Order: sequence, then C-alpha cells, then structure tokens
Amino acid sequence: MVFETERLILRPWEEKDAESLYKYAKDPEVGPIAGWPVHTSVENSLEIIKNVLSADETYAVCLKEDNVAIGSIGLIPPAQSYTAVADDEIEVGYWIGVPFWGRGLIPEAVKALQKHAFLDLGFSAMWCGYYDGNEKSKRCQEKCGFVYHHTEENKPCELMGDVRTEHFTFLTKQDWLDNQNKKLVFYVHGKGGSASEPEHYQMSP
Repeated sequence: MVFETERLILRPWEEKDAESLYKYAKDPEVGPIAGWPVHTSVENSLEIIKNVLSADETYAVCLKEDNVAIGSIGLIPPAQSYTAVADDEIEVGYWIGVPFWGRGLIPEAVKALQKHAFLDLGFSAMWCGYYDGNEKSKRCQEKCGFVYHHTEENKPCELMGDVRTEHFTFLTKQDWLDNQNKKLVFYVHGKGGSASEPEHYQMSP
C-alpha cells in the first residue's frame, strides 16, 4: 500500500533503499534517542530492511519530488507494542533524517497513518511513545493530537543495552474524528468577518 500526503509518499521499503537508509540512520542523533543503534554500513542497513522494515504496515517516508527514503514510519501491532495495548488498539513509531527536522514532515506522515489505522483498519485508539529527553518526538505527538497517558520507568531498551524512562501518549478514534470535524467546521465557517481567504483554508483537512 502507498499513501500520498501534500509533500510525502509513504511506501513499502525496498532493498534498493539501503544506501539512503544508511545515509540517515548512521547519524548518532537519530537512532539512539529512539532506542536503536546507529547503522554501521550499507550492508547493515540492507539487513535491517530485510529483517525489520519489511514488516507489514511499515513504510519508507519519501519526499514526493524524488521518492527517496529519508525516514520511516510504521504501525506496531498489540503483540509487539512497547506498552500494554488492547487488541483493537495500535501503536505508531517513526523517525526521520536530521536534515529534515523542523519541517513538519513526520506529523504529516503520522496523520496519514492515523487516518489509515482508524478508517481502513478499524482500530479504536492509537498509542505513541518517546524516551525521556526526546522533546522533538514529544512535540510531534502533541501536534498530532496525542495526549499524555502514563510513564514507565526502569524500562530495558534491549537494542541499546540500557534502561530508560518512557512516556506514552494516546489518541482515541473518537477524539481523532472530533478533531477532523472541528477542522471541517473551521474550513466552512472560517474565523469570522475579519479572516482573510488564506486563513480560511489554512486548517482545512
């Protein structure tokens, strides 16, 4: 399955993505704070594509202009979730290369998968988590409508061989639908007589 947003293509990972994956996943600012070690070579990245990123509902995050992988996003099923999740709930995880930080690309990707998870797959809620100190991920989750749920301390991070504090956020399908309806109302009615045309369209779904 492939998804398109305003600026992105979300598509399944392919073996030919190994070079671009290594280019961004070798950066120590990316993986360790998300709970996985830096990639050590193109061959290492290829193995990750084959053994990890080939999982169902895992997508390469690509810019529309060139379709080159610059990050990853995926839905994590209940059995593999990092916290206690009901069978009708799902978790989302993501990362993006450092040169693309601060551009709102991951929130754009997350919102596409929220729509997919709630409307196509029928999940009732979505979870997301971030390790203590990962303020960028925290802000991303807030932008995507997630609200703080709980914190788990002394949590083993197996891939990094350490123990961490992880914070979890939560979004129900109903809250997501309510947010979509609010945007639609704003789109139709605008901000009132003083709103300019661009402001009317700024928050459209």
